[in-house]
Amino acid sequence: MKHKKEKPTICLVSSSGGHWEQLQKLKPLFEKYEGFLVTEKTQFEADAKYFMIQTDLKDKLMLPKMIVNSVRALKIWIKERPDFIVTTGTMVAYPFYLLAVLTKKKFVFIETFGRADMPTVAGKLMEKHSDLFIVQWETQVKHYKKAIYGGCLY
Repeated sequence: MKHKKEKPTICLVSSSGGHWEQLQKLKPLFEKYEGFLVTEKTQFEADAKYFMIQTDLKDKLMLPKMIVNSVRALKIWIKERPDFIVTTGTMVAYPFYLLAVLTKKKFVFIETFGRADMPTVAGKLMEKHSDLFIVQWETQVKHYKKAIYGGCLY
């Protein structure tokens, strides 16, 4: 017999830097939900439970790093069994996005505050299957079909 969870589990995942700072503003969700944080391993300390390899679109080793991150994401997924995935971007969140789509879990993308006038690659990639796509600038709405303006996290 399966054990039913008392509270839904939320996965907050983002890259380091500004994306991570924005994601930290959502930690009060852990008062209502079970949750865990995922980010990139960098020289800076972060209070995440799980760490991924840092990469970006300009990285020559992006593909092998994304393969490693995908395997790590799958292991985390199996262990934690999240019900919701929330991200502020970028590519470190992509394996979690794919897993959410494959397992029909809820996926929320919050476009970065750092882009007021143009869309991001991560946003364009993950918008299609997101259950909720939030932008932090009203000017971002025009760049996405599913975007809703939610105000800024800061």
